[in-house]
Amino acid sequence: MNDGGLFGRRVLVAGASSGMGRATALAAAGAGARLVLFARRADALTKLAEEIGAAGGQALVVAGDATDADAVGRAVDVAVREYGGLDALVNSVGTNVRERSLTDLSPAGWRELLSTNLDAAYVLTQAVLPTFRAQGDGLLVHISSSAAKRPDASGVGYQASKAGVAALAHATMEEERANGIRVSVLFPGFTDTPLVERRPVAPTPEQLAAALRPDDVARMCLAVMALPSRAYVPELLLYPSQP
Repeated sequence: MNDGGLFGRRVLVAGASSGMGRATALAAAGAGARLVLFARRADALTKLAEEIGAAGGQALVVAGDATDADAVGRAVDVAVREYGGLDALVNSVGTNVRERSLTDLSPAGWRELLSTNLDAAYVLTQAVLPTFRAQGDGLLVHISSSAAKRPDASGVGYQASKAGVAALAHATMEEERANGIRVSVLFPGFTDTPLVERRPVAPTPEQLAAALRPDDVARMCLAVMALPSRAYVPELLLYPSQP
């Protein structure tokens, strides 16, 4: 049972190669957690693991696609084999497309958004639940988007897929709470990550200066993970303080 704090905790971060996932992995390692880093780009994960190791932390690398059940299963298996279990999984997997308005969004773009943003969340959930059930304890943290709460210019496919992540999270919590499983959803607002490069119009320097940073989201992830297992955060909204 988790009585609070992150020292020695076993955390799998999906989407750890960049942005919010990378920031969360670094922050969790700095707080004493033992990490499994998962994403498609093995080179970026290896560099991150080396950075964590140089700072005295511990991180294992598993490269793969989050929509691939076998690949995600390997990441969970590594945590169980090397660390003896898994306390938390952070889902920071996500993408957007440049042609995102209804006028421009193609069927292929729609499918890409649903696959990367929503299918991955389902695959990650299904992969980790057996371990969490066996332990009688475990935390899933899904990073969604404020676009799922407040429509914006991010596009219908992105908003629909991120809203689906939230629905999946809440339904999972309803079904699994009796097994000691908790599921939280974070809804960050505009954040300066590599994803902004996919905007149809690049953000201005002034907009980026007012944006959240990945570290801000990481701090919220750590706050949720550090809570004792008797506590449960259904949702957490995080917005830039300036418009």
